[in-house]
Amino acid sequence: MPRRTMPHGASLTRRELLRHAALAGIGVWTATGARAGAQNASPNEKLSIAGIGVGGQGAWNIGNCAGENLVALCDVDDRRAGRTFEKFPKAKPYRDFRKMLDQIGKQVDAVVVATPDHTHAPAAVMAMKMGKHCYCEKPLAHCVAEVRTMIELARQNKLATQMGTQIHAGDNYRRVVELVQSGAIGSVGEVDVWHPVAYGGPGRPKDTPPVPPGLDWDLWIGPAPMRPYHPRYCPGVWRSWWDFGSGGLGDFGCHYMDLPFWALKLRHPTTVQTEGPPVQPEQTSPGLIVRYEFPARENLPPVKMTWYDGGKRPGFLAERKIPAWGAAVLFIGDKGMLIADYGRHQLLPEAQYAGFKPPEPTIPKSIGHHAEWFRACKTGSPTTCNFDYSGTLAEAVLLGNVAYRVGKKLQWDPVGLKVVGCPEADPYLHPRYRGGWTL
Repeated sequence: MPRRTMPHGASLTRRELLRHAALAGIGVWTATGARAGAQNASPNEKLSIAGIGVGGQGAWNIGNCAGENLVALCDVDDRRAGRTFEKFPKAKPYRDFRKMLDQIGKQVDAVVVATPDHTHAPAAVMAMKMGKHCYCEKPLAHCVAEVRTMIELARQNKLATQMGTQIHAGDNYRRVVELVQSGAIGSVGEVDVWHPVAYGGPGRPKDTPPVPPGLDWDLWIGPAPMRPYHPRYCPGVWRSWWDFGSGGLGDFGCHYMDLPFWALKLRHPTTVQTEGPPVQPEQTSPGLIVRYEFPARENLPPVKMTWYDGGKRPGFLAERKIPAWGAAVLFIGDKGMLIADYGRHQLLPEAQYAGFKPPEPTIPKSIGHHAEWFRACKTGSPTTCNFDYSGTLAEAVLLGNVAYRVGKKLQWDPVGLKVVGCPEADPYLHPRYRGGWTL
């Protein structure tokens, strides 16, 4: 089993950590693998992993960890997680991740977190403070300050981290990045990203059915304000509720905005502005347009990126003869355009690129999104979606919802972790937990 080491090295002040996290260049997007003390472990040794949230997407993640040593599995819902518990009977079952980490934390090298968004950070931060490597589903956390805390902990404790944006490991994204960075469409100053996902819906249900057997409702609610159980929350569409999720933007923004972040070396936006229906106090928007402005980076020009969900798309697609794919990323350069989704891409206008020869591949084929993380935990090798890179992406995604909820164009200060001249944004940037819960 890989040797575990406790966090070490000179401590940094919070100001220093914030500044480093905000200003770190894109050159570190594959930086910081495992703790220095773990880098002598053999890649053939098995990690001791604990799963937190092992039904649904968590079950799929845990299935990808089957070749390692699964020592504990935690879930609040026996119905959703029952098959995973049965599949791995040697892993000790738990309902409360806090008890699990308190009791067997010394036996654990790493954790996989795949709970609903509102409990990502409490689980991940507790484990990371104990020096555990962390794989966490997108959008990494429920609010911007939680994400920043995770970035800081990963860096300070030299942890191997990976956000669950699995498509990042696919070959198609690699070829798109190479095309954009080779200059095939010239200098890119505009990107449009769209996805049909829609959440929201009718208001809070008024009926109060009984909590199903096998579900610990208090633990599922976790740090959120208590409310009566209803299947529209669990196992329903929890992403539709501000207390638990982040809407369509939180669901797919990290997947699709990942491509322009990678290809264009984006970090923190300078401004964020949204268009959408009137804000509901409890439910996420059924459709948003989010406009981001990013500054110049190295020798790259400023970029305007627009996100569309809920069936919205750019209005110029037909006029410019751009395929109206159901979900896509459109790069607009001064020499041409490039449209891409998970599995395909196309240079536009087609006639202009007839006979075009793409550049030779330069980004190595991934060994697998989970496998990257396993190797990083054992050897200190880099991961492509470590929290320094993916956390900055997640912060931008979550800022779109902040802009929507305050109804103003945000001037973002990533070093101070605040919106300039907009104190009403503060409650949406920082976590508010009910009693008994903390980071």
